[in-house]
Amino acid sequence: MSENIQPDASVLREIYRLATLIKQTDDRFIELIKAGQIASPYYSTRGQEIIPAAVSVNLRPSDIVVTTYRGIHDQLAKGIPLKPFMAEFMGRATGTCKGKGGPMHITHLDSGLPVTTGIVGAGLPIANGLAWAAQLKKSGQVVVCNFGDGASNIGAFHEALNLASVWKLPVVFVCQNNGYAEHTKYEDGTSSRTIADRGIAYGMPGIAVDGNDALAMWDAARTAIERARAGQGPTLLDAKTFRFRGHLLGDDSHYIPKEEMAAAIAADPVPRLRSWLIDNGHASDAELASIEAANAQAIAEAAQYGLASPYPDVSELQKDVYAMENAA
Repeated sequence: MSENIQPDASVLREIYRLATLIKQTDDRFIELIKAGQIASPYYSTRGQEIIPAAVSVNLRPSDIVVTTYRGIHDQLAKGIPLKPFMAEFMGRATGTCKGKGGPMHITHLDSGLPVTTGIVGAGLPIANGLAWAAQLKKSGQVVVCNFGDGASNIGAFHEALNLASVWKLPVVFVCQNNGYAEHTKYEDGTSSRTIADRGIAYGMPGIAVDGNDALAMWDAARTAIERARAGQGPTLLDAKTFRFRGHLLGDDSHYIPKEEMAAAIAADPVPRLRSWLIDNGHASDAELASIEAANAQAIAEAAQYGLASPYPDVSELQKDVYAMENAA
């Protein structure tokens, strides 16, 4: 754990609260799917919890986050309420999109999460559009765009970084680099030494950071967000992390060497942060246990709420699809 610059203890505990909320929610979704209580494609974020938790505590409620189908960590960290969040995953009418978006398209405008993209890299140009709007309106908002290392090899990545730099847009590009894109090891599909190196080509800071180190991630995010808010343009963060549960639920990660996976799990960032907080006097075991218990209760209530909610009525089929003109 980095020791250079630290937030105060309350911020550190909030990072832990968010990281454990993400972990516990991920565990609960998998339990529900395996028990046959919900049917859904699922892209686990287990192992990547620290990145959005450390980023989000630097954001204002009015700031915006764009994420991908592997996005429950970004969504929860931005503050989407648990009950409509879980109901949307279950396809229920009480969900954030009335059950019609599902896990691939979670949105919640009130929380500052207007889009979850189901296409690799599609969020980057969208984030630019949102950042351009903020710039034109002089709203002071910052946009955080999350994507994986695989997305750094598509055209939209390069186009988005170039334009963001030309226009000095208030956007922070966060590559959650788990090293395996979908099933391809980083070195087998990417020629640059790091994703961070690619920032140089577009005239913006490219910062490689240990995404599993809460303090390092917090500091890198803080610097990038402050820079964007000050009108100094975008930053590319290359946040190194690992994916514990495969590309999607059911993927056995056979393409990852067993010793590599074992080492990553042994360095699990959530219990690592827990131990560090206690060892350094930022929280007691009892305080952290209380946080975990509160999360568990909220998740249980949200799951019960979602399962008890109705599915959308057939009358909803063509609603929210077309803009209808009022009859004369």
